Amino acid sequence: MENLKFWDFSIVDFIDVFLVAILLYYVYKLVKGTVAINIFIGIMIIYSVWKITDLLNMKMLHNIFDGFMKVGIIALIVVFQPEIRKFLLMVGSTNLGGKRKIFSKMKFLKNEVETNTDITAIVNACTRMGSTQTGALIVLERNNNLDFLTGTGDAMSIGVTQPIIESIFFKNSPLHDGAIIIENNVVKATRVILPVNNEKNIPQRFGLRHRAAIGITEKTDALALVVSEETGQISYIKNGEFVMFKDPDDLVGMLKRDLA
Repeated sequence: MENLKFWDFSIVDFIDVFLVAILLYYVYKLVKGTVAINIFIGIMIIYSVWKITDLLNMKMLHNIFDGFMKVGIIALIVVFQPEIRKFLLMVGSTNLGGKRKIFSKMKFLKNEVETNTDITAIVNACTRMGSTQTGALIVLERNNNLDFLTGTGDAMSIGVTQPIIESIFFKNSPLHDGAIIIENNVVKATRVILPVNNEKNIPQRFGLRHRAAIGITEKTDALALVVSEETGQISYIKNGEFVMFKDPDDLVGMLKRDLA
């Protein structure tokens, strides 16, 4: 019997493992913090039971699970449709020639985890606008490139500061209507029209800004901040789910974690 060659590892094998690691990383980023991770665990449990019933020759129970597994790929597409859409958008929008190179997105290869975006300035601006009941909708770009949305508004290239954000959303400003998109501490577009979610049931006190924030965070991995014009309340939206904040420090901490 020939000895197993555990170290017979070619460059092709290395590339294979490396690409699988990247794929798993992006899958983790897509399902992290969502109910999709629980659904995935449930599917793995069903798969395990299917294999166990086959091993124990439990024909009746195995046939039931076997029928489920045969249509499993269709079920996966239906259940994970938002995540699959985000993944395909992430792959399709990757710009290898520009500043957002693919290796810059592989944060697990970096020794330090940080973000260039001035989160404190953004949160302080939201807090100030909330105190004056100035409505605002801020979208923070992450892995998915949002250039397909900038054409709906005005392309910009303005460094993020608290006065800049407040002046954009000032009620008499010509730029206050719509959303702004921020990437790497730069306001890349203003007056952006976002896709509105009309399916999800949300309280009536939340208007189009909240529905637009839900829509864009469901379709991409972007984050959104909404300041209510009626109440001044700050809402943080991620993966189509939103949390209302009163403590700015808590919001800063959560944004730093999610943007890292």
